[in-house]
Amino acid sequence: MATLEDTRAILADLVAFPTVSSDSNLEMIVHMAALLGDLGARVDLFHDQGGHKANLFATLGPQDAPGGIVLSGHTDVVPVTDQDWSSDPFRLHEADGRLYGRGTCDMKGFIAAALAMAPDFAALDLARPLHFAFTYDEETGCLGGQALVAELAARGIRPDIAIIGEPTGMQLVEAHKGCCEYTVEFTGLEGHGSDPGAGVNAAEYAVRYVAHLLALRETLRARAPAGSPFRPPYTTINLGRIAGGHAHNVIVGKAEVAWEMRPVHPDDIDFVKSRMEALCQGTLLPEMRAVQPTADIVTHVIGEVTGLKPMRDSAARALVAELTGQHHAKSVPFSTEAGLFQSIGCSAVVCGPGAIAQAHKPDEYVTFDQLGRCLDMLEGLAPQLTRPA
Repeated sequence: MATLEDTRAILADLVAFPTVSSDSNLEMIVHMAALLGDLGARVDLFHDQGGHKANLFATLGPQDAPGGIVLSGHTDVVPVTDQDWSSDPFRLHEADGRLYGRGTCDMKGFIAAALAMAPDFAALDLARPLHFAFTYDEETGCLGGQALVAELAARGIRPDIAIIGEPTGMQLVEAHKGCCEYTVEFTGLEGHGSDPGAGVNAAEYAVRYVAHLLALRETLRARAPAGSPFRPPYTTINLGRIAGGHAHNVIVGKAEVAWEMRPVHPDDIDFVKSRMEALCQGTLLPEMRAVQPTADIVTHVIGEVTGLKPMRDSAARALVAELTGQHHAKSVPFSTEAGLFQSIGCSAVVCGPGAIAQAHKPDEYVTFDQLGRCLDMLEGLAPQLTRPA
């Protein structure tokens, strides 16, 4: 059976691939494809439009059988820029029962455990398929996950159960909010700062947009559904970045606002978007174009990812509860790709090694204890895969 040392060795290889979302993940994907292919898995790679990134979907067991179980994780990691690391973030470092490195808990630790278990699964007479789904660009809008589930739906592939191994401390999670990310570009008219009325200050209109956006926070707070399982219980809005301007005495010609919301309910998405669109079309743009007809406000949707809804009857929850001995499932405020799998008919839960508190930080780590508990959970899948569905 797979050991912690097997998992550690695989994790060391995965951490060494610097798969920051802004860069390619292909070397890591090809590496994992070779590991699974050598075990007899059918491996498909689905590239993005630029051909620089890819999703991996691999299957052990009966290739054309319906259903089965999918183990899912994202391959991309957040940047290490301006973070004060105690060791090389792309070289696994062990100390005091912890394994340090970028992505160790978010979420290459789970991927390493799944790959370590793969030879054991390949040696079984599987009656149900076991799928591996490894995606790109989860950290920047779940772009790879959205593309993957669309591809699976088009091919008629729908696993019965999806286990997404995000870091939950090996706690069973059955619900989380969605995640919607937007970048809004404002184009005005530059000019000399001594005569503000002769130009269209894109930064000023961006600030007015932001003020209206943030004012919606209180409205969203009041819209929190009764009995919401989340903390906070309402849809949140976060302002991520405002950029624009070059000098004190120049009217700003271009500005940009990046923001996100974490919807509790899909209706909140339309609520916020419709009000921001009404502001732009009814107030901001007419004022801007009265001075400069080509002035514009353009909203780019980076990603709109549905949340994971708790289900009264959940095969995934029942299975992971049995494997981990947990009797209560949790809800979390952060988002994952679980809702995407749920959207194509999979019963989905989130459960993986490591603490979300360690994710995205310098000296990110996962403990041996957490990896061991993950291996135990995955080992327990064998009886589910070797008996008829």
